[in-house]
Order: sequence, then structure tokens, then C-alpha cells
Amino acid sequence: MRVDENYEIETEAGASGKPGQENRRPTSFGHAKHIITLALAALVVAGIVYRGISTRVRATSALTVQTQEMAVPTVSVIQPKRGASSEEIVLPGNIHAFIDAPIYARTNGYLKRWYVDIGARVKAGQLLAEIDTPEVDRQLQQARADLATAEANYQLAKTTAARYQYLLETDSVAKQDVDNAVANDQAKKAMVQSAGENVKRLEDLQSFEKIYAPFDGVITARNTDIGALIDSGSGGLAKELFHIAALRTLRVYVNVPQIYSRSAVPGVQADLTLAEFPGRRFQGRLVRTADAIDQASRTLLTEIDVDNAAGELLPGAYAEVHFKLASGASTFTLPVNTLLFRSEGLRVAVLRDGKAVLVPIVLGRDFGTEVEVVSGLDGSESVITNPPDSLVSGGEVRIAPQAANGGAQ
Repeated sequence: MRVDENYEIETEAGASGKPGQENRRPTSFGHAKHIITLALAALVVAGIVYRGISTRVRATSALTVQTQEMAVPTVSVIQPKRGASSEEIVLPGNIHAFIDAPIYARTNGYLKRWYVDIGARVKAGQLLAEIDTPEVDRQLQQARADLATAEANYQLAKTTAARYQYLLETDSVAKQDVDNAVANDQAKKAMVQSAGENVKRLEDLQSFEKIYAPFDGVITARNTDIGALIDSGSGGLAKELFHIAALRTLRVYVNVPQIYSRSAVPGVQADLTLAEFPGRRFQGRLVRTADAIDQASRTLLTEIDVDNAAGELLPGAYAEVHFKLASGASTFTLPVNTLLFRSEGLRVAVLRDGKAVLVPIVLGRDFGTEVEVVSGLDGSESVITNPPDSLVSGGEVRIAPQAANGGAQ
């Protein structure tokens, strides 16, 4: 007889049926065991699934938090350093002669002789060169002859007019003849004056054969030689003969930034330093300004006069001008690693309420590792150093621990 594990055999002794008849019924204990086993398996599977989902959710949440934290840049901040109210500023300057003039000829001819060369120190009125002008000489002779002719004609016309006026008193000549004689006398007199002025003009041209120094100075250039063709004037074919410069006092032109323009007034002392004179300073004084700001450079053109009696300084040289000027506005100094160069202009990032704000600034002087800020800051800002290029205005930032603990530097 087959026995099912979910059933049990009932015999006559324990059954109410007929003798010998076998009855089968479900066993309640086996069925419950099967259900419990399935339930436990379901719970195990559910636990595993829940644990996996929970782990993944926590990992995703942690990754999101980490990504958000990494998206917030960590920065350091510093305080702008306030500039001194009065400080020595060093600006480039160009040295010029106090008087500088090219020397041209005023007459045509050929160079007969020159008496000075480059580097020669000359006095006002000193003879520099002579020009041979044969054409002018001949024209002058002709003009003098014309003057003599005009004077002779004038004397004859004058005598004739006097005679006619005498004869008119006795009615020996007509009044018309007298008027003609007087008019001719006056015309001849005018011709004498014209001929005389022409002679003076040619005499002046002849005097230009000799070229003289217009002031005390140094000959810095000689652009002609004996026998060279000389054309008068300063344009066209005319050529500069000499160049002379007055060097006893020199002018130094300096462009002062607009921020210092109100302090750059006549009387301010300035010192010059040149590379060829290490350790030496030449004293000068600001004597005048242009009284106008150049729109291209936003600077004020100033002139400094320097005594050069010893002749050590040369015109055309480059010099550094040192002078103390009081700043007309508050300035600040920042490291160059705080600057952001954007298409809209120069910016610095400042920290406000945990966010970065991009502030436009205007720079003054460049000190190499630092720059001067003349506009855009009031000194109370916390300026971010080494700001990332991706930083935008209003973006959140995190202060580095050393900056947060140690304070702004």
C-alpha cells in the first residue's frame, strides 16, 4: 500500500467506517510546515531585496551630497591693503633739451665753408657756416643799378615839375602841363622807393650767406658739407644744415596718472635716476602742467626742469622720475592672483554671505606681484585669491579651513 506523506492510514480500530476499509485525510502539521517554509523564504528574499535597495539609495544619496559639496569651490580670502596717503611714485620720463632747433638756409647757393661740427659748444651769434651765392650777388648789383637809374629819373622829374610850376605863375604854360609834370615827379619818387626796397631785400638775402647760432647750445647734427647745393627754406628740397640744442637746463616730460593729477602742482620736487648713473639722483622741480587729462591715456602731461650745468645729462635719454604725490583718493593693493580677466572687463571676486560676487575694478600702477586698485573697492571686502575661471557672480563658495580659523590675511 502507498503511503502519502500528507496522509495517514486509519484502521478499523481507530475508524468509524467499515472494517478493512482505508481512509485518508490531510495532515494539518505538514501543511503548516510547508506554508511556514514558504513564508520564511519570502521574508528572506524580501529582506535581501530591501537591503539592496536601501544600500543603493544610501549610496546614491551620499554620491549626490558629495557631488554637491565638490561643486562648491573652496577658496581663501584676503583683505585689501590700503595705500599710503602720500608715497613716492616712480614714473618714466623723456629728457628733452630746453631749446631745440633745426638750422636751415635762407638763401640759395653752395656751401662755402663750415666752422663747427657735432658736439661743438657754441654761443649765440657765433658763425656756423658760409654760403656762396653768386646769383644773389649779381641780382644785388643789378638792383643797385636800377636804384641809381630811378634816382636819376626822379631828379629830372623833380626839376621839370619845379620849372613848370614857376612858368605857371606867368601863364607861360598850360595848367595841364604842370599837372603832368608834378604827377611824373611823384611817380619817379615812388620808383626810387621801390628800387631801394628791392636793394634792401637782396642785401638781406646776401647777409644770409653767413649762418649764425641763434642761442647758446651744442651742435647735435651737421647735415651738409663744402660744395653741397643749398636750397632756402624748410620745405620741399630744403635740407637741415645743423641741429642745435640748449642743454644747460633740460625739460623732462612725465605723464602722471589721473589719480595723482590734483597733487601734481608746480613746485613739487622730483628726482631723476638713470641707468648710466647708478646710485645717483639729479634734482628737478615740476614747473608746469598741461592742465588737461589726455583722453587716450588718462594721464596729465607735466614738465620737470633739471639743471644740467655740468652737461652730464643728454637730451633724448630715458629717466625714471621719483616724486611724492598725495593721492586724491583711497587706493588699495591686491596680489595679482586675485584678478579675473573677463570679456566684460577686469573683475575681482569678493565674499558676501557665503557667495562670490564679481566686482569691477580700475587698476593704477603695476608692482609686479601686486597691483594698485584705484577704484571699485572700499577696503572692507574679503577678496578671493586664486578664483576658479568657472566662478560666476552669486555662486556659492566655501572658505578654506585655514582661512576660516586664521582669519583673513
